[in-house]
Amino acid sequence: MGRVTAPLTPPEPPHHPGADSLPSYPAAAGATVFPAPREREPVSPLQEARRALLVGVLTAVAGVALGLLWLWLSPRVPLVSDGQAVFLKDTEGEEAIGSDGTFVLIALVLGALSAAVVFWRLRRGSVPVVLALAAGGALASVIGWRIGVWLGPSQDIVQHAKDVGPKVVFDAPLELRAKSAIVVWPAAAMLIYTVLVYVFGERDDDHAGQGVVVPAGDAPAPPDLTKRPADPDQG
Repeated sequence: MGRVTAPLTPPEPPHHPGADSLPSYPAAAGATVFPAPREREPVSPLQEARRALLVGVLTAVAGVALGLLWLWLSPRVPLVSDGQAVFLKDTEGEEAIGSDGTFVLIALVLGALSAAVVFWRLRRGSVPVVLALAAGGALASVIGWRIGVWLGPSQDIVQHAKDVGPKVVFDAPLELRAKSAIVVWPAAAMLIYTVLVYVFGERDDDHAGQGVVVPAGDAPAPPDLTKRPADPDQG
């Protein structure tokens, strides 16, 4: 009596959750990856206005630091009185010019620093922010100038000379002769901020998401898991 053999039926492949979706394969050698762009988060006009207002206010408040540094670092102009008039103790001294130069240098450094801090916080260009930096820098220069004069030596030279007496050297009032120095802070802030945005600012290609892989022409195609293996008893 002949032996009866049952047909060999391959077992069903195990079903996993999500098996209906096509599996992902790593990019083959020579594949080309195209980045999928991702839109930058938009900023509303109200948010932009708030940022600009905050930048302008904080920059203007920093003018207090300008005034204190100018008062501390500025060279003094020595005066002396003979009881009748007040004279420069050193007629060939350059302390008066040094006072303006000190103001300009401090404003230049603080302007660049304020621009760097704002860029570090935002990492993007903004016209309202640039205008706020300029306005805040100009206001900071005025505040620093007035604070330095207010906290410096007395503005009443005659009364000051009478108080100290004749032949006694005293300091002249702190004075900013070149009023054009007020624009140094806003000019430096605008320039540095613009350069930082151009060189290091965020661009559209910096916001690319996961790449889309396109296999090369000679790259092997992934196996088709939807086909059942052939029955060995057939053919």
